[in-house]
Amino acid sequence: MNPEIVQVVFLKYDGKPHRSYPARYLGRDRSGTWLGVAAGTPARVDGDRETVREEPYVLLVPKRAWWTAMFNAAPRRTQVYCDVTTPATWTGESEVTVVDLDLDVRRRRWGVIERLDVDEFAEHRITYGYPDEVVEEATAASLWLETALGDGTEPFASEFLPWLAQVNPQQVNPAAGVDPAPAGG
Repeated sequence: MNPEIVQVVFLKYDGKPHRSYPARYLGRDRSGTWLGVAAGTPARVDGDRETVREEPYVLLVPKRAWWTAMFNAAPRRTQVYCDVTTPATWTGESEVTVVDLDLDVRRRRWGVIERLDVDEFAEHRITYGYPDEVVEEATAASLWLETALGDGTEPFASEFLPWLAQVNPQQVNPAAGVDPAPAGG
């Protein structure tokens, strides 16, 4: 039996809470487990600061990969946001935990792909004492994601759209996921 709600927990490498929120179990496929987050979902960020998710998104938790991916609904300017993490650990089927390793890769809605927080990763490598294996896996994951977000690799091209439509019915048209670049940038 699959759970209705899964608690998503992101920790920092030292075990401190980073962010957490409930998500609706949507299903599994060859890419991993898909979780839906509706607009208005309460969350904790930066450890214990309470907030509310403004736009709906789906979270993909792949099997044995060093990343997770958030697929955001418009009007959010970031279409796909990938956190480089340790592989997910499941507590039964009702909680999934990952350790956020600072590096992030995002695809903006107008197609620009950015690798983020490289400096923070370098600082935390020293502060938290990331082992060499963690550094190698995280770096490789961020470089792979940077390519995969732009070359048509699934699920980043279009396979996420039916999952996103489950939490955002306006997202049923694949063309709806592409907005022109904003003025001035």
